Amino acid sequence: MEEKEEKQKQKKVAKKREITVKANKKGRHIMHFMNFLRILVLPIYWLLKPCRFYGNRKVKDGAAVYVSNHRVMFDIAYPAMTTWEGLHFVPKKSLTTKPIVRGLIRILKAIPVNRDGNDVRALLDCFKCLKNGEKVVVFPEGKRNKTDEIMLPFKGGAAVMAIRTKSPIIPIVVYSKPRFFRCTHILIDDPFELSEYYDRKLTEEEIAEADDKLREHMLQMHRAHTEYLQAKKRKKKEKKA
Repeated sequence: MEEKEEKQKQKKVAKKREITVKANKKGRHIMHFMNFLRILVLPIYWLLKPCRFYGNRKVKDGAAVYVSNHRVMFDIAYPAMTTWEGLHFVPKKSLTTKPIVRGLIRILKAIPVNRDGNDVRALLDCFKCLKNGEKVVVFPEGKRNKTDEIMLPFKGGAAVMAIRTKSPIIPIVVYSKPRFFRCTHILIDDPFELSEYYDRKLTEEEIAEADDKLREHMLQMHRAHTEYLQAKKRKKKEKKA
């Protein structure tokens, strides 16, 4: 009797910890509740805080690590606009203290992570999802950027996920803070891989180097867009003159 109860407990624990989503017949990993939110919430959000995408907005199916800078709470909307597949967001674990948010995190199969230090369990869950062909969304700054800096320093994790699972990275840059009824520019670059680090036993210095390369790539996206906008303004002035 006791053995039966113990097995039932183990099954419940295993069920609670199951984070991956099974692929459908077409090989796509769909989260139906997330798609419901896409249809219901995203059009309203777009009306309130309109945005324009620069780059290839449509992301193909399969494993990918989305890496985005973090301006406001609803930056999660932008990766969600690029695919109909499920996304495993990686929020800070402190959000799980709020009952409603904790419930959404569980339903949406998000992977809460400790902001300070290495969270091995969260990292392993991310590996598991990526190896299953799913998508993970990381905000490596660790918190919303409320400073005048373009991007805060990155905390480790995003590069390791992509390297260990040999997954492509989808860089997203929110160019400026989203504001009500003002168009925000969302920059999406082509997927790229940190393949030079594959199949190697990496040192802490090399992992930090990979994260720095990722951050520099995104900063370059921001600089290039600034140059594009400045050139556009100059052309307008020349036409008026």
